Amino acid sequence: MRATDGISLAALLALLTLAFSGIAQAQTASADTSFFVTSVGSGRGADLGGLEGADRHCQTLAETAGIRGKVWRAYLSTQAMGGAAAVNARDRIGRGPWRNAKGDVIAKDVAELHGPTNNLTKQTALTEKGEIVKGRGDQPNQHDILTGSQADGTAFPGSQDMTCGNWTKSGPDGAAMVGHHDRMGLNEEPPAKSWNTSHPTRGGCSQEALRSTGGAGLFYCFAAD
Repeated sequence: MRATDGISLAALLALLTLAFSGIAQAQTASADTSFFVTSVGSGRGADLGGLEGADRHCQTLAETAGIRGKVWRAYLSTQAMGGAAAVNARDRIGRGPWRNAKGDVIAKDVAELHGPTNNLTKQTALTEKGEIVKGRGDQPNQHDILTGSQADGTAFPGSQDMTCGNWTKSGPDGAAMVGHHDRMGLNEEPPAKSWNTSHPTRGGCSQEALRSTGGAGLFYCFAAD
């Protein structure tokens, strides 16, 4: 190999080493990713195709981003309705720890995730691509993240719809509980700052209704294995 265009052989080798090192680090970070916010929703408002469809969406986004070899689950609860038993979001996501696309630990286990010391913020609640999700103060605000869950990650009791018909509705009826990934709201008091239970959507379950309260039909995905 000869030096060309004034670049020494040593300099060229150093640049190649740096490039390959950066690729290896990126691959390692992707392999370690075990948490993300979906970069896009279903496009049908809160109709995610139920839990199965939501899980499939997580899996597809992860694998498209190069994160392979993991089983992904949507952080979503469902309610007891139509003869079906309730499902708690906290029971679906494995044991942890969970890391974002940059390697930051979100929480070491389920208890920490639902406690006051988790590391879920606008800067750490990244998409599968490692991108920041727009929050309050950005245009458009997309900090409403679908969860259908109470603060402890369990399903809501009773008949009041908090899951848009267990993630099958996209019309003017129904509602879903959302959290704020940026931990910001109209005031600084709880529950506005909650990542998983800030307020129910208003005006139904359509994409337009979700957008009107500061959302885009996004949700959290966790590697459950």
